[in-house]
Amino acid sequence: MPRVVLAVIALALALYALSDCLQSPRSREALGPRWVWVVVILLLPIVGPLLWLLIGRTATVRRPEPPRALAPDDDPEFLRRLDEQIRRERRDRERGQDPDTPDDPHPRG
Repeated sequence: MPRVVLAVIALALALYALSDCLQSPRSREALGPRWVWVVVILLLPIVGPLLWLLIGRTATVRRPEPPRALAPDDDPEFLRRLDEQIRRERRDRERGQDPDTPDDPHPRG
């Protein structure tokens, strides 16, 4: 009878560790890829699941997030250039110049 109880406990522990391993996020692959953990859990009856639950489950790696593309209204450089353009157009309008024609520093005439 104790052997049956021990076998049921070992099977339940292995199934729990296996399902937890397969559902874990990729950031937990610090101590090896997921497939290695699956093999360890399946081939080492009680030790494998315990290793996963004590070591593999808690191991996390901080991977830097890739830079995300900024929308124009979130990009400080774009906003700065836009602000400069608006100020230039206002200044030109106040001077009576057409904002679409570039300033000619050397007028001919």
